[in-house]
Amino acid sequence: MRRYGQVIRVRPDRVDRYVALHAAVWPGVLAMIAACNIRNYTIWLRRPENLMFAQFDYHGTDFAADMARMAADPETQRWWAECMPCHDPLDTRGPGEWWAGMEEIFHCD
Repeated sequence: MRRYGQVIRVRPDRVDRYVALHAAVWPGVLAMIAACNIRNYTIWLRRPENLMFAQFDYHGTDFAADMARMAADPETQRWWAECMPCHDPLDTRGPGEWWAGMEEIFHCD
């Protein structure tokens, strides 16, 4: 298992929309997340800065293949079309990143 952490901003005029979307995530999206070996997925929101932190545990053996599978899923694509206009990605994110990856520096079970 590998833990991942990511960060992104939410556009101030879209915070309520984003929170509402995540209060009722579509069942097909949740199923795809599980099928792609992601567990313990949490998104946190820090207001008033509108920063979001996401953390999840990956239990698979080929992260790139699982992420490609998720990206190819039509329902996930529709979900992202709803969510992505709410995002304000960090200018410092890495190449190919939407949510900026983070370095884990401490963990305590």
